[in-house]
Amino acid sequence: MPQRAGGIAFGPRPVQCRLREAAHYHSQPMTSVAKHRARNIVHVQLSQNVVLKEMTDAERDVLEQHLDIVDCAKGEYLLHQGVHDMEQYFVLDGILKRVVSNAEAKEMILRFAGERDIETSYAAWRLNTPAPYSIVCVTKARVARLPMQQWVEFMDAHPRFKASFEYEVMRLMSEIMAHTITLHLLDAPGRVRRFFRKHAELADHIPKKELAAYLNLAAETLSRLKQQGKI
Repeated sequence: MPQRAGGIAFGPRPVQCRLREAAHYHSQPMTSVAKHRARNIVHVQLSQNVVLKEMTDAERDVLEQHLDIVDCAKGEYLLHQGVHDMEQYFVLDGILKRVVSNAEAKEMILRFAGERDIETSYAAWRLNTPAPYSIVCVTKARVARLPMQQWVEFMDAHPRFKASFEYEVMRLMSEIMAHTITLHLLDAPGRVRRFFRKHAELADHIPKKELAAYLNLAAETLSRLKQQGKI
């Protein structure tokens, strides 16, 4: 039975979309942290990540041995809705979106993730269920990633990080629930103002079309609200 969100029934991805997304996925170049041309910058960016910033240099060095650095173009897919092969992502540059689609290719954006943030399908992996959403690059992006199994093994060896990571996963789920509720309870200006208040660091970097879709608005409505000084 497909699940519903915001009045849209979500089920398996249509074949055409899966093939198109697969073409994007396989085009991503990968390299290890140690061999990356910007490895010194990557070291610093990893040390600033919301989940990794409490690690010692020695602990982070161990983790970096398992990470691949991926430079992605706008529109490239990191994760496909419905797959079981999952990874953990640490955003270094750019913006990602978590998006769920139905068989008619209608989409709902659940959240955005910017630099120093994470993206994950950890809950689905733990439940041994398919990924319930896709993770897509909204802009040109750079991420560090590793297979979910390796990330879980690393956390099992470092329990204090597992606790903080699982807290972050729950916080993100709570944030998505709150956003879904506001789509029904707030008017258009209220939704926009809430986003700017909660995510000021992302507001100027997300394309207006993507932001409008996230807020369940037409792009023209978002522009009109700005011109009228209501946001």
